Amino acid sequence: MTRRSRVTEIAADDVDLFREAVRDAVPLAQSARRVTHHHPLPPVPVQSLLDELEALSESLARPIDPDEALTTGEEESHVRHGVARTVLRKLRRGQWVVQDELDLHGMTRAEARIALADFLRACVRRELRCVRVIHGKGLGSKNREPVLKGEVRAWLAQREEVLAFCQAPPAYGGGGALLVLLK
Repeated sequence: MTRRSRVTEIAADDVDLFREAVRDAVPLAQSARRVTHHHPLPPVPVQSLLDELEALSESLARPIDPDEALTTGEEESHVRHGVARTVLRKLRRGQWVVQDELDLHGMTRAEARIALADFLRACVRRELRCVRVIHGKGLGSKNREPVLKGEVRAWLAQREEVLAFCQAPPAYGGGGALLVLLK
């Protein structure tokens, strides 16, 4: 007997055994219910969409070269003395990955200053290089003026661990956030 014929004989025995085992089985009735899997829709990032729309409106109003913004003063930026200006250009262009962020929304000046100092110390301990600080645009403030925007900029410029900072691109908060490069 060849090996192939032996395998066929074993398979035929298995089929006969299976049929004998399920001879009295009755098929289940078909259910009228349909099982559908509902996957919830992802949340809509409304504020991000509004920020992008605002950025688009600004860019259509007057195109600005990112490198020109340094000299025009229209963008918040700072480079520590002795650090090459190319570092700021690379930061602005997103060549560093944002590793952590701090959101200062709803804080008083005093709370924000303490939170920022604690955050920067923790980032240096964790050896993080690039972080985002969200100070807000002031849309919810009295007279719709940003309360923390100028303060945060001044505080960052005083910190020794801060090499450079610039306004975040629209996708990262635009005028309501700063990208910060740490030692």
